[in-house]
Amino acid sequence: MPLEEQKKSRLYALKPLTDRLPAVTRPEGHVQFRTKMFWVLAILVIYFAMTNIFIYGLDRSNVIDFFSSLRAILAGAQGSLMHLGIGPIVTASIIMQLFAGAKIINLDLQDDEDKSVYQGTQKFLVIVMIFVEAVPQVYGFLTPAAPFVTSLNGAGFFGVLPAGHGESWAKFFIIAQLFGGSYLVFLMDEVVSKWGIGSGISLFIAGGVAQQIFTGTFNFEPANAGSRIPAGAIPKTVYYLQNFSASQLANGGIEQLLVQPPNPLIAL
Repeated sequence: MPLEEQKKSRLYALKPLTDRLPAVTRPEGHVQFRTKMFWVLAILVIYFAMTNIFIYGLDRSNVIDFFSSLRAILAGAQGSLMHLGIGPIVTASIIMQLFAGAKIINLDLQDDEDKSVYQGTQKFLVIVMIFVEAVPQVYGFLTPAAPFVTSLNGAGFFGVLPAGHGESWAKFFIIAQLFGGSYLVFLMDEVVSKWGIGSGISLFIAGGVAQQIFTGTFNFEPANAGSRIPAGAIPKTVYYLQNFSASQLANGGIEQLLVQPPNPLIAL
C-alpha cells in the first residue's frame, strides 16, 4: 500500500479543487442522434451569439488585434466574449499531452482514477491559461473606454467600489468578462464532446470559418468608412458592374475585383 501511494502522481493533490469546478455530467447510456443534433445546434447558436457580444467597457475604436490572421484557427472574434477563442483550451491540452507523453506526470490514462485526475488538472490548467492570455492583452492593447473608466473612478461605480482606481477596476471587469466567456467555451466544448457529435473545438473552428466565408461573400456593408463599395465579394462585383464603365473595368477594375482585398473573387 505505501508503495502504491508513492507511485501516485502529485496531481492528486489538486483533486479536491478540481472536483469542485463546474463540469458537464456524462450521459448515462446511449444518446439519440436527435438529441446530439439538438445540442450541436444549440451550442453553435450560443457560439455565434458570443462572437457578437462585445466586451462591456472596451474601447472598440482602439483595439489592436495581433492575432487577426489566426482568428479562423482560434475560433475567436475581436473585442467580443470570444476574444480569446479556443486558445486557452488548446494550450492547456497541448501542455498536458506533452507532460503525459514525456512521463513528466505519473498518470496512467488507461486507469479511470488517473484519467479523472488528468481531466481535472487539464480543466484547472485551462483556467490558468485564460488568465495567462487575458491579463497581458488587457494591460497591453485592450484599452478600456474613457467613459467606463470615469464612471468607475469618479463615482466609485455608484458607491459600491472605492473611488480613485477607475482604470484598474475597468481592466479587472474586462478580464472577468474574458474569463467568463472563455470558461463558457470550455464547458460548451464538454457539452459537444459528451452530448453532441465530435469535438466542440472542431465545431467552433468550422463555425468561425463558415461565418467568415458567408460574411466575406455576402456582406453589403462598406469595407471602409466613407466608402460606398461593399465588402462582400458578390455585392462588390454587382457594385462594380453597375457603377463602372467598360473602360474603367478594363483599366484595373477587373484586377481589383479578382485580387484586391478585402474578399477578392479569387478567394472564392
